[in-house]
Amino acid sequence: MRNDKKIIGASPVERRFKLVVAYDGTAYSGWQVQPRDPSIQQVLEQTAEKICGHRVKVHGSGRTDRGVHARGQVAHLDLTTRLSPRSLFYALNNHLPEDIRVLKVVVVSCDFHARRSAKSKEYRYFLSSEPFALPDKRLYSQHVYKPLNFTAMRQAATYFVGEHDFTSFMANAKRELETPVRTVLSFTVSKRGSEIMFRVRGTGFLYKQVRSMVGFLIRVGEGAEEPEAVRKLLKQHPLRTARVPTARARGLFLWQVWYS
Repeated sequence: MRNDKKIIGASPVERRFKLVVAYDGTAYSGWQVQPRDPSIQQVLEQTAEKICGHRVKVHGSGRTDRGVHARGQVAHLDLTTRLSPRSLFYALNNHLPEDIRVLKVVVVSCDFHARRSAKSKEYRYFLSSEPFALPDKRLYSQHVYKPLNFTAMRQAATYFVGEHDFTSFMANAKRELETPVRTVLSFTVSKRGSEIMFRVRGTGFLYKQVRSMVGFLIRVGEGAEEPEAVRKLLKQHPLRTARVPTARARGLFLWQVWYS
C-alpha cells in the first residue's frame, strides 16, 4: 500500500474504504436511509459527500433499528480522493455529529463488501435491575422491575445455540425470505452487580431476532416460561405470537463484525 505522502500528493483516485463505526442510535430512525427521519447511513453519506465533493453510497454490514446502538458497525464506501485513511478518519470525525464516531478507516480491495463478506456478528443486550432506571443508563439498557431468575435465563440461552428455524423469534414472520433458518454460534448471559448482559454471536439474524430472543429470556427470568420452552419453540417453530415479546431497542448494541 502506498504511504500517506504519496496519496496526498497524487491525483485523486477511487478507492474502497472500510469503516468501523460507533453510534448512539437514540436520535435516529435506524441505520437505513428513510424518506423523512434522519438515519446513520444518511448522515455518513452526507458527511463523506461534503468532504470528497461527489455522491457517496455507504454500505453497512447490516441494518439496525430505530434506537439501536453500535460499537462495531462496519461499512464500506467508494471515494475518489487524495486523502489517506488517516486523514479521512479525522475529516469524518471532525464533521460528524457527536453521537456518531468513526473508529477505524482502512483501504480494502474492491471485492470487499461490508454485508456480503461478513462471516459472523456479535450483538450485546444490556438489562438493568436497579430499583429505578438510572439516568445514565436509561437510553442504553432495558430496565426491569421484577426479580429475575438468572440461572434459568442462562440455561435457556444455551438452547438457542446451533442451527434452528427461528420463525417463532422473528418480527413479521409472514414476510417473504429465503429461509428462517439461522445459526447461533454462542449465547451467554452474564451478571455484574445490577447489570445483566446478553451476548449473542451468529452468522446472521432475522428481523428483530436478537431482541425477540432476549424478550423471551426475560419472560423465563420472570418465571412466566420454563427454560425448556425455548427448545420446544425452536423444534415446532410456530408463527410468532404475543408469547414472544420484543425487548426494547435501547438496550441493544451491534458490538462486532467478523470477516474471517
